[in-house]
Amino acid sequence: MDLRDKRLRREMGKSCACFNLRRAARLVTQRFDRAFRDAGITANQFSVLMATYNQEGILLTKLAKTLGTERTTLSRNVALLERLGMVSIAMGGDRRERRITITKQGITLLEKALPLWQKAQNEVVEALGQKEWEGLLSGLHKVARGL
Repeated sequence: MDLRDKRLRREMGKSCACFNLRRAARLVTQRFDRAFRDAGITANQFSVLMATYNQEGILLTKLAKTLGTERTTLSRNVALLERLGMVSIAMGGDRRERRITITKQGITLLEKALPLWQKAQNEVVEALGQKEWEGLLSGLHKVARGL
């Protein structure tokens, strides 16, 4: 491989899994961030709240794995949500463990954000097409299981 070859570099950009998945993820995240602006949260915060609501009292380590993020990055995000009154953090069975629980205020925010999510979700699926979306979603799940 010769990186001086402009054609090769273009082809790499068109086919690189990392570049293309990250680019698409950033653009979709921006779309959801705009949608959630009226609720006063970000797409990332919505995801953390939903995952916490789905698995009440989840350990921070398990939440990080569920979200596919680093524990230290998630700790900062969860601490912000705690300061905003959206989640509570309690000690787990081990001093190092932290259990995350969504608060009533967090649930109320999710209820406000849900129609905003639905609208953004519909727009993304519509832009791609239902059949293509289902195929992409299936492929993304396979990639996530395989890594």
